Amino acid sequence: MGVKLGRSASFFFSILVVLLSFAINNAFAQDMDDMPTCKTDECHAEYGEKEYVHGPIGIGACAICHEATTEKHPNEETVDFKIAQEGKDLCYLCHEPKDQKENVHKPVATGECQGCHDPHQSDYPMQLKKGTTKELCFSCHADNKTNQQFVHGPVAAGDCNICHNPHSSTYPSLLEKKGNELCFMCHIDRMAEFTKKYVHKAAQQSCTNCHDAHGTANKYMLKKFGKNLCYTCHKDKKEQVETVEFMHGALKEGVCTNCHTPHSSDFPRQLKAPTKDICFTCHKEIDKKVKSELYIHGPVQQNDCYACHDPHGTNNPRILKKFFPSKFYMPYKTENYALCFDCHNKEIALDPFTEKLTNFRNGDMNLHFKHVNKDPKGRSCKACHEVHAGSQPKHIRTSVPFGSGRGVWKLPIKFTQTENGGSCVVGCHKKKVYDRVNPETY
Repeated sequence: MGVKLGRSASFFFSILVVLLSFAINNAFAQDMDDMPTCKTDECHAEYGEKEYVHGPIGIGACAICHEATTEKHPNEETVDFKIAQEGKDLCYLCHEPKDQKENVHKPVATGECQGCHDPHQSDYPMQLKKGTTKELCFSCHADNKTNQQFVHGPVAAGDCNICHNPHSSTYPSLLEKKGNELCFMCHIDRMAEFTKKYVHKAAQQSCTNCHDAHGTANKYMLKKFGKNLCYTCHKDKKEQVETVEFMHGALKEGVCTNCHTPHSSDFPRQLKAPTKDICFTCHKEIDKKVKSELYIHGPVQQNDCYACHDPHGTNNPRILKKFFPSKFYMPYKTENYALCFDCHNKEIALDPFTEKLTNFRNGDMNLHFKHVNKDPKGRSCKACHEVHAGSQPKHIRTSVPFGSGRGVWKLPIKFTQTENGGSCVVGCHKKKVYDRVNPETY
């Protein structure tokens, strides 16, 4: 039986074997003085009575599997019968070989077809010995797949052969298809997701990186719950989040999928939407301000909240990437404003006179230096500028909190920009005008 037949050839070959065996069986019976059939009231009376009967039994061609010998049969004087071939070789007389692929089910490999199939008849399709695939599989395999809180549909229904081939397969674990292609047999909606621009590497490699194929204690059969699943791969984020002083509230109170999609996205980092739209899902007050103001801070306008904030956590308040002082007044040091100087010129407030460092100058008098570079009352950048959006040019604030406690006064700021400078009216001094070409007297 070393030649593997195609399906059509195998089918016609099987029919031929049945017809020839039937003829041989009849001829043999006639030669034996019209020997009675195997099924009589005294012998094998139950054969052929169940719903699913093996073909040779159905047509009375017992000689296809059993051969006559001269040894004594229990109910005959001179004839006995023996199995025509041993093990799977007997089945392969009619059936196409089932052990031709790389991965073979152990009972098939060892020729124990009767471990799953009854060779004569059964109450179940394909003459299986058990009513469901699950019952049959658990005759040998440990029943530890169906006792989880969340169970995969085919497992719960007992249809193991939806995913596994019971005989042999090209793929490990006798799977019907390779990797994610197996999952896409049913989860067609997920297949479309993998055409998006940014695909989660773990999902692209294998669905089973995150999901258990049989069942788990977690919803969607996830191997771990929440961010602990993400930390399986993203160990750097686990270390960061668990050691920083200020954790992003979205992680403290929720899961990674509040912001990220677990499979794929059309946005970088597998975000559910553009960055600022994700942020504005929770930070609604900033969303309202950005949408209503005329002047938007560059990073916000460019959809880059990450320029200033780390979305997971840092050791700085407001999860800022670098230190920024919370005090209104403090001695000036360049390093105190490292966050701003990632983009802006860090020398902007170092020289009292300049014609290049800043346009905020009266002639060559550096007004950034005059406002900021003081000891002890140097002012924070936020004393004058909005960090997200504002209604005045240069993101100048309309007011700034002054003092502490319940009676905090908001210093009003009215800034007017001109071609070569501008004017400022603030609660702390009278109107001041500056002009780069024709300097005002201070």
